[in-house]
Formats: sequence, C-alpha cells, structure tokens
Amino acid sequence: MQIFLQTVIASDICRTMIYADYNATAPVRPEAKAAMLTALEVGANPSSVHGPGRAARKLLEQARSQVGLAIGARAQDIVFTSGGTEANALALHGVVAQLEGKCTLLVSAIEHEAVAKNAGYAGVAIETAYVTAKGRLDLDWLRDRLSKWDADRDGIPVLALMMANNETGVVQPVAEAAALVREAGGLTHCDAVQGLGKLMVNVGLLGVDYLALSAHKVGGPQGVGALWVRSGAPLKPVLFGGGQERSLRSGTENLSGIAGFGAATEAAIRDMPKLQALAAARDAMEAKLVSEAGVTVFGADVDRLAQTSNFAIAGFRAETQVMAMDLAGVAVSSGSACSSGKVKRSLVLSAMGVDDDLSESAVRISFGWDTALDDFDTVADAWLQAARRTVLRTA
Repeated sequence: MQIFLQTVIASDICRTMIYADYNATAPVRPEAKAAMLTALEVGANPSSVHGPGRAARKLLEQARSQVGLAIGARAQDIVFTSGGTEANALALHGVVAQLEGKCTLLVSAIEHEAVAKNAGYAGVAIETAYVTAKGRLDLDWLRDRLSKWDADRDGIPVLALMMANNETGVVQPVAEAAALVREAGGLTHCDAVQGLGKLMVNVGLLGVDYLALSAHKVGGPQGVGALWVRSGAPLKPVLFGGGQERSLRSGTENLSGIAGFGAATEAAIRDMPKLQALAAARDAMEAKLVSEAGVTVFGADVDRLAQTSNFAIAGFRAETQVMAMDLAGVAVSSGSACSSGKVKRSLVLSAMGVDDDLSESAVRISFGWDTALDDFDTVADAWLQAARRTVLRTA
C-alpha cells in the first residue's frame, strides 16, 4: 500500500509541476526504463561465463557501444563508473598517479565541484585557469601561461575544462584549449556531463585525452556514468578489486543502470535537433523577462546550451525565487543542484566578475526532452508574478 501511495504521489507531482531543472537531473526516458527492465530480468553478473552471464555481458557491451558511438569513440575505450563525479575523479587522480605527481593541474575557474574538489585532493600543484566576463575560458591567459611553462618546475600541464557550464550553459572552447595544451606537451580532461545530448560531442575533434559523462543528465538513471580514455593516455585505477572495466574501475557493473544509460544516450542523440530548437523559445522567454523586469541574463551574447537560461535581478534572492516558483508549480534551481540541496552564492558567476548582490539573486532554468513549448511562457509568467510581489512592486 505504501509503495502504491508513493507511486501515485510521484506521478501526481509530475503531472502538476512544470519541470525546469534538467541540468540537475533529466526525467528518465521511456527507452531507458525499458532497457533497465530488460537488464533486471536477466539478473546475472556480466563477468560470469554461463549463459545468463553471457546475456548480461551482451547488454553491457551493447550499452558501451551506444555511449561510444554518441561521442565518436571506440566502445573499448569507455569505462563505466557510478556517475560523473567518479568519472572525473578517476581521470584526475588516475593521471596524477600514473605521472607520479609530476604534473600541474590547470583547473578552470568555472568547473563543477566534482572536478574542482577532486583536483584539490589529487596531491599536486593546482592553478586556476581564468575565464572572461562572458564565462568562457580565457584562451589568451592559457596561451600566455603555457608559453612560460617550466617543465622541470611544473611537470606536465593537465587542463581540466568542462564542455558546457552547468549553471550558465556557456559552451567552452575545448578544442582550442586542448590544442594549446597538446602543443605544450600536456593533457586535457573534459567534463562533458552537460554536453552529451545537447551538443555534438566527438572526442577526436575535441582533441582531449579524457572525457566524463553521466547518465541522469540525458534521461538515464542516476548513479551511472562513464569515462572515455584516449588509447595510450596515462591513467591508473583508483579502485581495486576484481578487475572489471579493463581493471580501471573494479567492481561488479550496475547492469540495469548501464543499460538505461546506453538507451538514454541513443535517444538523446536522436532527439538532439529537437532540443537545440528550444533556443528560440528560450530567447523569447529571456526577452520578455528583460523587457518587463530588467533582468540580467548571463552568457546571453556567447554560445550557450539551447535549453539553459541563467538570470538575475538585484534584491530578489535566489532561495526566495526557488521557493516562490515551487509554490507556483515550477521546479527551478539556483546554481548547481549537486550540493546537498544548498542554495548559495554561485562561484561560477563570481569567476565571471558578477557582483555579490546580483550573484546571490541568480536562478537557473533548464529544459529538456519532455519540455513543451508553452512551458517557457508559463515559467516566465510565474517568475514575473513572484517578482511583482517582491522587487518589482517598489519599482
């Protein structure tokens, strides 16, 4: 009875709420659910050599091929993990271990904490790779820093640069940065968690050495991710055990989750043109908010993810907006939603030079595969009503 009631409540919430927090987690796609159920029915260990084990292995390798195909990679270079955080940790700690600490990590100022904090615990020197006021990596700064690189003192440069920012949606110049680092004899890790299914991701064209992915951002289940590793790139495992995943990530694979990841990735690539077409509705929503409330839209004049909007109006604190929108039946977030539900000042906006008052008032709205075009108008109207009850009533 309790399970039934929980299912009814969850279903009712999904029907009544407009979900505009896809950058935190995308609702699970039907294709992913179906693939997960199939895997659960197999119910065997992919490492077993008997018939059910071979059936499980077949599903595992099918998902590996689906993920590899989505990023222009060989399936055998995909290592499944428990999520994007572990994928990032494996890349950073693994390369440091393989290089025996003879490296310096260049971490962009707008990286997700899954990268920034793992870099902080890697036990080597770290430098901040600065961004411009528009939220893109400052390539001039990177070029200048690499021109002064002292290999004896600094070791090998290892750049950590995300594909697209989770808060602003600003797309980063990964290929250009990776080329600069490669010319300097270095390596590049790209957190592409927000890029998969929203941008064309091709590891060969990007020129990176490591690339992290996550299932739940594309409509797969939570708790599954992957790291692509360029063949020959230095990497040591950080988890040890039975030698699964080419001995780079030991532990029995989450078969149902991985199957859901593969199916969701395939569906996301198929639906990518539809998702990118949301940019026009996003832009119209922002124009309405600028016209009627004078909001500041972050990253508006550079390349962004088509379904992401981050804006603010001074004096309207982010936590107030999130609660007001929730009461209005709209789910949004402030900054990253991966910090135990905390609402805090955005380090990304601070890195872009945004003043504290405006940064503390920033809200992120992100749409996705199940978004209806009229959701944009509904979200804008709900936000304007909340603003008129607070900051706009005194204007």
